[in-house]
Amino acid sequence: MDRSPWVIQRGNGPIVAAALHAGHGLRDDIRPHIALPDLERLREEDPHTDVLANVAPTRVVVRRSRFELDLNRPCDESVCLEPDDCWGLDVWGTPLSEEILERTRKLHSRFYDEVGSLLQRIENDHGPFVVLDIHSYNHRRGGPGAEPDDPQLNPEVNVGTGSMDRDRWGHLVDRFMKDLGRGGLDVRENVKFRGRRLAAFVHETFPETGCCLALEFKKTFMDEHTGEVFPDRLAGLKRSLELTLPGLIDQLAESRAA
Repeated sequence: MDRSPWVIQRGNGPIVAAALHAGHGLRDDIRPHIALPDLERLREEDPHTDVLANVAPTRVVVRRSRFELDLNRPCDESVCLEPDDCWGLDVWGTPLSEEILERTRKLHSRFYDEVGSLLQRIENDHGPFVVLDIHSYNHRRGGPGAEPDDPQLNPEVNVGTGSMDRDRWGHLVDRFMKDLGRGGLDVRENVKFRGRRLAAFVHETFPETGCCLALEFKKTFMDEHTGEVFPDRLAGLKRSLELTLPGLIDQLAESRAA
């Protein structure tokens, strides 16, 4: 599993979609060390978020597991070495060597160099742009037979804007949330998640032009315990996300004109 760890596909327009935790693959030098059962690992990844990312013409999709390298964390936190780093899970059967860790962390730097170059080209061509940073989250942590977690604390879509200049981008966020919720989705801001490294990178690197919406879709489109996907539900979420794109384009045009 040593093919390219991510795919960057450049298309037209100022909208980028990223699925940083969609991957399940592991490098050949990592695989012998991992002890976490495959299904447990899948449960904490974000399968099928690459499908949602297909709404945008420009996409960044990571193929590798977040347990090899979590690209949505700072570099020094990007490998979960202890259970406290990752939901109390015992990930490793044997320790990773410093050589492996160094190789992994170099990938983190390479990823952000490549994403930064991509976004710079988009800024050059279009001015202000939006990154849809697409993730998913579990809501049945009590077990497959337990009631789902409290819906008041677990919206269907959490929009993370923690590192954003909301004075600059608040109009865009409000329009996006309104459009996404038109079909009845429960869409709320910063209830469970506020966004992490990718969002911070966009806002730090492109403070005048970059707007990153960190989206966490509740795993109602799949069984988080078995991995079974519900195709109709997933397709419905994708359609809802697609319907936000015209509004994002309008808001970006207003930003350019301001």
